[in-house]
Amino acid sequence: MKRLSIGYRTLKTAVGVIIAISLAQLLQLDFFVSAGILTILCIQPTKKRSIRAALSRFIASLIAIGYASIFLEGIAYHPVVVGLMILLFIPVLVSLRFADGFVSSSVIIFHIYSVGNLTGSLILNEILLMVVGFGTALLVNMYMPSIEKKLDDYRYQTEVLYAKILHEMAGYLKDGKSDWDGKELIQTEELLKKAKALAYQDVENHVTRLENKYYRYFDMRQDQFEIIERILPKISTLPVLVKHAQLIADFLNDLADHVHAGNTAYHYLDKLEVVKKEFSLLPLPESHQEFQSMAVLYQVIEELDAYLEIKQSYRGFTNKKTAEE
Repeated sequence: MKRLSIGYRTLKTAVGVIIAISLAQLLQLDFFVSAGILTILCIQPTKKRSIRAALSRFIASLIAIGYASIFLEGIAYHPVVVGLMILLFIPVLVSLRFADGFVSSSVIIFHIYSVGNLTGSLILNEILLMVVGFGTALLVNMYMPSIEKKLDDYRYQTEVLYAKILHEMAGYLKDGKSDWDGKELIQTEELLKKAKALAYQDVENHVTRLENKYYRYFDMRQDQFEIIERILPKISTLPVLVKHAQLIADFLNDLADHVHAGNTAYHYLDKLEVVKKEFSLLPLPESHQEFQSMAVLYQVIEELDAYLEIKQSYRGFTNKKTAEE
């Protein structure tokens, strides 16, 4: 059997239900238990989603009261009328993008139907139920555990993987052979997906923040990874190894030894310019295969230039190290 596990969201939901029902009882509201239901419907994984859910459900419920006054009061309190009302109610919510408020608004509709008379006091009762239920959900959802430690761990893992990949690329350029199975490529792709998803969740947990440094970081690494994926086939299909490959191998090893979250890409862009100059000073190719290899290696240099330009456009984390990529 799996070990029983209670997450913080489950705990917040339980606490929210207790608070909502207690407040509704204290205010002597009819259908006070429904305040707990409305709270459950509004507990979301992030603060922004919780706010959007509360707003959507509140507006949908107000529209539901309006529909109830037209259909139930205007026609009859009958199951067929309720069904017809819902048939026309759902498309309106969908068109207004409040579809996720249908369940909570249905709770309000059934309260009105069960009473059989839409009065001012009942409308006030339902509005107070919404205020208590949705308000409690927003209150308890203001606490979100910090995920920065996990994001920092993902960042460190990403840098370790990048260093490994760059070292393997350099090793192949030096020796022309490698027993590397490339598993780091798959690991990097999976890690970046998880990291970006978690970073986006962190953005959603800050009401006034549109993005954050972690999301920008992993987005930048994603762009760099696409370049790495373009470089690898070029290196692995070199017709022959030429002296020029050693220059790029040394550069890649240096780059791999200094992968971090700060932004000092300008330093390596300068180093890459030196590599380009040394590259041009080496002897011209003596065979067609050497010419092909040199052409491919020049493409690799251009890709590395783009790789570093991406990093240079990134502001970077605060980092005490200097002269690192």
